[in-house]
Amino acid sequence: MTNPTPERARRILTVCLGNYCRSPLAGAVLVTKAGPALDVRTAGLIDMWVGKTAHPDMITAAAHLGYDLTDHHPTQVDRALITWADLVLAMDRSVLDQLRPIAGPRNEHKLRLYLADGSDVPDPMGKGPREFAASAAVIEAGAAPYLP
Repeated sequence: MTNPTPERARRILTVCLGNYCRSPLAGAVLVTKAGPALDVRTAGLIDMWVGKTAHPDMITAAAHLGYDLTDHHPTQVDRALITWADLVLAMDRSVLDQLRPIAGPRNEHKLRLYLADGSDVPDPMGKGPREFAASAAVIEAGAAPYLP
């Protein structure tokens, strides 16, 4: 007997403030490590960097870990993206709190912090390459619970 509903990849949305530093790398890590088992999109709360690329220091930090962010273009989160996702991973508690009204009551159960221990992924914005590299390492290590 065949399965009447084909299997589909689990849909994950990673979200940070601007989709400029942390969430793009989280998305790249998840896609690279999980392959077709995950369908991953990324977004930010604000539209400040929409139409640009990822932050240059995060592109460099990602490359040092083996991930390519050169083709990333920031996107702003909306309810449609949240509805699309099976799981929405916020990079920090502030982002998580701001996602709640966007998600609405029907999607609130999907919202989680990216780091399973409940801590925030450090935001390197406005800091130097060392902080970007440290944040990138946290993001890479934090992907494990979501991998098949």
